[in-house]
Amino acid sequence: MNRRGGKEKIRNKKQGDNTMKIGSREFDTEHQTYIMGILNVTPDSFSDGGKYSRIDAALLHAEEMIRDGADIIDVGGESTRPGHVQISDEEEISRVAPVIEAMKARFDTPVSVDTYKSAVAREALRAGADLVNDIWGLKYDPGMAHVIAESKASCCLMHNRDNTDYRQFIPEFLDDMRECVRLADEAGIERDKIILDPGVGFGKTYEMNLEIISRLEVMHELGLPVLLGTSRKSVIGLTLDLPPKEREEGTLVTTVFGVQKGCAFVRVHDVKKNKRAIRMTRALTERR
Repeated sequence: MNRRGGKEKIRNKKQGDNTMKIGSREFDTEHQTYIMGILNVTPDSFSDGGKYSRIDAALLHAEEMIRDGADIIDVGGESTRPGHVQISDEEEISRVAPVIEAMKARFDTPVSVDTYKSAVAREALRAGADLVNDIWGLKYDPGMAHVIAESKASCCLMHNRDNTDYRQFIPEFLDDMRECVRLADEAGIERDKIILDPGVGFGKTYEMNLEIISRLEVMHELGLPVLLGTSRKSVIGLTLDLPPKEREEGTLVTTVFGVQKGCAFVRVHDVKKNKRAIRMTRALTERR
């Protein structure tokens, strides 16, 4: 199954070449689904705030996730849960940069920084980050695209809006994603450095979140690998009427759905269980 057969041609990408390099590792984004493990070094994240804010605790958890099968570790220094309080660039840098530097000294697994601020991204990249995970898809900070392009790092561009006012959700969602890609193109970010994230839980109603998960295949017309991030999110909590720490079964269902819909990456808290779910799903789907 060709998971990336979109209408748009990929600039500077050889025909049939569906691999991308993140750090020193090659990722087959057509035939595999990889795991991005979540490492929140924050005191107030919705699911695990405060647990890994010390460097030693963060490193131990990163090591555990890598052992369980994480392919990328995503380090976040500011909570972006609903109602979060924005922190200064300096505080965010002080949280993420030492952890990233320590991780790169100890592990060879690619490291991502979860930030929408160019100053934070710049310092994280200097500390050794391989990928910038921007929840605003280059639309919040005008300097972000330039920082990524200059560093030649990879990036994950997430769909986001500051409202849920859509006339036609899916067409406007795709237009928003195209705008993210346009900003990347204008800055000189190569297409083989870009992942797209549908932004479950951001700028969408509950019904819209369910719709975009169920229709993930619409993103393939954009011709870029897709990352699905649903782990423990409110769409699962609202559906199952469960608090964050009891949403793993719901997360596993969305991971299986993501594999079936051709996602190249999933971003999750519980690496071991999601890794097993991916392996089982692929064993079944590859027999079709």
